[in-house]
Amino acid sequence: MQNNNLPWWQKTVVYQIYPRSFYDSNNDGIGDIKGILLKLDYLSSLGIETIWISPFYASPQKDFGYDISNYREIAPEYGNIEDVKELITQVHLRGMKIILDMVMNHTSDQHEWFQESKKSKNNPKSDWYIWKDGNGNQAPNNWKNIVWGKGWHYSAQRNQWYFASFLPFQPDLNYRNPEVKKEMFDTVRFWLNLGVDGFRLDIFNCILKDENFRNNPWSFNPAPSPEWPGGNFQKRKFSVNQADNFGLAKELRAVLEEYGENQRFLIGEVFGSQDIVKKYLGNGDGLHLIFLFETLYFKWSAKWFAKTILGFEKQFPFPLIPTWVLGNHDIYRFSRRVHNDLNRSKLMALLQLTVRAVPTMYYGEEIGMMNAEIERSKAKDPMAAVFKWLPNWFLKLLPVSINRDVCRTPMQWDESKNAGFSTAQPWLDVTAQYEHRNVLKMSLDNTSLLNWYKKLIALRKENRALHQGNLNFISFKNNVLVYDRISDQERIRVIINFSKSVKTVSVQGVLLLSSSEHTYFTTDLLSIDALSGAIVRLSE
Repeated sequence: MQNNNLPWWQKTVVYQIYPRSFYDSNNDGIGDIKGILLKLDYLSSLGIETIWISPFYASPQKDFGYDISNYREIAPEYGNIEDVKELITQVHLRGMKIILDMVMNHTSDQHEWFQESKKSKNNPKSDWYIWKDGNGNQAPNNWKNIVWGKGWHYSAQRNQWYFASFLPFQPDLNYRNPEVKKEMFDTVRFWLNLGVDGFRLDIFNCILKDENFRNNPWSFNPAPSPEWPGGNFQKRKFSVNQADNFGLAKELRAVLEEYGENQRFLIGEVFGSQDIVKKYLGNGDGLHLIFLFETLYFKWSAKWFAKTILGFEKQFPFPLIPTWVLGNHDIYRFSRRVHNDLNRSKLMALLQLTVRAVPTMYYGEEIGMMNAEIERSKAKDPMAAVFKWLPNWFLKLLPVSINRDVCRTPMQWDESKNAGFSTAQPWLDVTAQYEHRNVLKMSLDNTSLLNWYKKLIALRKENRALHQGNLNFISFKNNVLVYDRISDQERIRVIINFSKSVKTVSVQGVLLLSSSEHTYFTTDLLSIDALSGAIVRLSE
């Protein structure tokens, strides 16, 4: 049986905020830090325990904050450092935690470090980025970026090539230079000293590359996949997931341990097979958690979820714990995969909040926010330009969106103009469904998706079996998924009917929660409505 005193980060519910789109406090069309402050009571009422905020650091905003020009300053459109300090204080006063997005792999090409580095081969910052001589007029090797195109970019000023794992204006830092590592670790300490509770680490598996810069081998896979979003006919054998990255995870963990064991935590965005990404956890001395992205591409069947849950249980047995994520700022909203059906969305929430995992929600999922319809020609996302040569019919077949604007639209607070996000024209238009899918309207409906999330999170907190119990898999026959969560004091059964017909399940206990009012007990049989789920406390 599991430990009664699991660290807080193993039991928490994480909610991602994309600050540009959450709430605009000063009516300039852009969400900001004070906007988040004004909505903390909403997050508290939802039951959220940990807030993850996408970057608000100083940035030219070419990639909307993931291109950082100063790690210790705030982009003026979001506020200032005093606003952030107040946010940290107010989050903690409500008994919640706050983690920040930390982009350690690269900076903006407008960062003063890069501006200095590219001046010459012998300046003080010369070796702060990855520079190489070319092969004649060609790039140093065949490494590509993780998006689609080339990874090497020529600088006439320095007469060398620099490497960028993502987009050309985001040059990679050189962590084989001790000065770089020290500066970035001190940056982490800077934010920890201000009281943040941890970090989400952007593309952490790209940081260290092969020291010998060997060419990557050919791959027959052109398309993105859950294990790697790039594809691009290349196995990234020498440019990602190097053994040195696993060591870097341990070094970074040691920095957080300076602030007390298990008091702060790290969750890594790392891509690859489960066998590979698991290495970032070390032996309890690496990253605390890693995102598992298989669930982003779920298939609507009890069998698929059963296989995924069992796979996670096998790969991440206690004291390890998997994560469960359905969306983020880089991917289509999961409403697309359930055909925008709110009943199906309720089942996804039920799964996410009752399996043995740390659930990570993306803002707006609790009200069923849908993907926007934004033409590539009008896109603000720089990724859209990378794929401008591909036809729309092909792009719609891909599981990932090349125009990330569609999942980054303003949060829908009420039925007023601009969904209550701002009185000014928002940086992105709100979706067409905001009048029906918004916080105010759904909060008044006891059967809404929003109130379903509130009930689930509250039940998860109240029952130890749900937030830290073992998971015992039962079955997936007849397209009904059944599993138990078990602790010393209780045994709770989760039953999810993925089918379009009523099903009957043999079970003895008390019905704690159901997504349908038509689910009911008759003696020792539970009649469970089509496309609905239930939670039952089992009898002794």
